[in-house]
Amino acid sequence: MQKINIVCVGKLKEQYLREACDEYLKRLSRFAKTEVIEIPECKTLKEEGARILRRASGKIFALCVEGAKCSSEGFADKIKLATDKGEEITFIIGSSCGLSDEVKRAADERISFSDLTFAHQMMRVILLEQVYRAFMIIGGSEYHK
Repeated sequence: MQKINIVCVGKLKEQYLREACDEYLKRLSRFAKTEVIEIPECKTLKEEGARILRRASGKIFALCVEGAKCSSEGFADKIKLATDKGEEITFIIGSSCGLSDEVKRAADERISFSDLTFAHQMMRVILLEQVYRAFMIIGGSEYHK
């Protein structure tokens, strides 16, 4: 079974965000063993980055504004490629201050989901939904349309 890590800074404070994440984690459980790893916010991005990188493994995708944009189908292709190679996947979501340069350099790919800026806690829900959508696309489901 595919292993996916979501390394993110901070805890979800809002109940509705926790419930949304739980729903997508439940849906994803038939495709992948998905673990959300919460890193505490630090005083500096460098310290935060070091903690993030200690928990990142496999194919690393950093979510950042300067990353490449892709469609849901393109995102699914990235996941399928890693899955076909048997690679563990780690997605990294930074704090409201973003990601350190060290994290961005260590990532195999940088991805941007939009030109819009999303709250980092909301981004966790968006990422989980898109990962679920990717598996549905890979499986040929109508979900993504």
